[in-house]
Amino acid sequence: MSFKFVHNNFNVRDLEKSLAFYKEALGLDVVREHHAKDGSFTLVYLGDNKTSHQLELTWLRDWDRPYNLGDNEFHLAFETDCYEESLAKHKEMGCVCFENEAMGIYFIEDPDGYWLEIVPAK
Repeated sequence: MSFKFVHNNFNVRDLEKSLAFYKEALGLDVVREHHAKDGSFTLVYLGDNKTSHQLELTWLRDWDRPYNLGDNEFHLAFETDCYEESLAKHKEMGCVCFENEAMGIYFIEDPDGYWLEIVPAK
């Protein structure tokens, strides 16, 4: 018996805004979509065109408030081959929420408040 990572899920309030953010900030593309027949939810899977891992964005029609992310101690990490350029781009976008210069990493925040770690390629 074996297992492998397939996807992570984030629930989002404004699907179009989130799709635009993930495309601009991280270059993620829509891989596939699933729409409930009754319109109650939409699932959109994003990929990086390099790995098989996907980010599933879930939009719920009847959700009427911001998601409670608790202490927001969970995150996804992304590796970049152009760390300084990425940091500059994300600062320009206004989405850098925490920078740890000592560790050489930083975090960006998506439209719903989820944190995404950016690390340099090794």
